[in-house]
Order: sequence, then C-alpha cells, then structure tokens
Amino acid sequence: MRIPALVLALLLAAPVQADPVADTIRSALEAWEDGDRQFALDELIAAQQMIQSAKADDLSAFLPAAPEGWTREIKTDMNTGLAMMGGGIGAEATYQGPDASFRITIMADNPLVASMGAMLSNAQLMATMGKVVRVGRVRFLQQDNSLQALIANRVLVQAQDADPAVMLPVLETMDLAALEKFGG
Repeated sequence: MRIPALVLALLLAAPVQADPVADTIRSALEAWEDGDRQFALDELIAAQQMIQSAKADDLSAFLPAAPEGWTREIKTDMNTGLAMMGGGIGAEATYQGPDASFRITIMADNPLVASMGAMLSNAQLMATMGKVVRVGRVRFLQQDNSLQALIANRVLVQAQDADPAVMLPVLETMDLAALEKFGG
C-alpha cells in the first residue's frame, strides 16, 4: 500500500512529542559517554525527581473528590518534605466543608510507612490502640479524630482533624483496591 506523498510529508513534518524524562536520561548517557560523570549524575538526579513528581501526580489521583458543598485543595509540595525524611512519594488534600475541615494524606514507599507497618498490619495490635473500623475490606485504626490504614504494606492512608463520622464517607469513595495495586 502506498502512502500519498502529502500524508507522508505531514507525518514527517509533525513535531515529535518531547519527553523530558527520556531527554534527560539521554543527556545523562551522552555525558557519561563523553566522560563527564558529574553532569551525568546531575542529569540522573534530575530525571529521578521528574519521575518522582509523576508518581506523586499518579498518587494524587486517588484523593477523593470533595463532597457536595465542600472544597478540596491538593497540597503540591508534599514530596519536598518527604525527600528530607528518607524519600517516598505522597499526596495530600484538605477538605473544607460548612462545619468541618480535615486532611487526607497518602504516602507510599517512605520510611515512616515502613515503621507504622507492624502496627497497622496487625489487627490485634490495632484493637489495643483504638477502635478498628472498616472501609470496604480495609481496616482503619481510629484514634480520636484520626483514621489510619496500611494498604499493601507500603501505602499509608490517613484522614485527620475531624470527627470520623465526617471523614469516613469521603474515605469510602476512595478506590482502595486500585490503591493496593498502585505502582506509580
């Protein structure tokens, strides 16, 4: 099958979509091949930061929409703080309603998550520390105005700063099954 010359010319003239991560990795490889190890390392660090940012954006998609009559504000600088605490990714939103406000935080692959793993993956231990409530098949530890759960032993979900009766309906709208498979 022959492609008409005009179509072929348009295809060849079409701009190639830039991929900043791939471009930065290529730049690092070129620097490596040229013997500039420091620039190669700097470019790899920049590529890693871009990938972490993309993963954080993917994680933010799990933050539920605001309920009717509420607002949601997503915090965009959370990963800077996580970098200082050993890495990982996170997403956070503040929900503001007529009579209450609260935060939902999701963190993955962070030392804090690993340290809480023993507590939040053991149902008996959770029961001694507070009330255990379920959202679908996921156990949340309720302590005062805080709900916490560990998903797939690597993702921490926290809702804080309001009565659990206010926060639970919002948590129930999260796709926790998909979050369990989150790879970013």
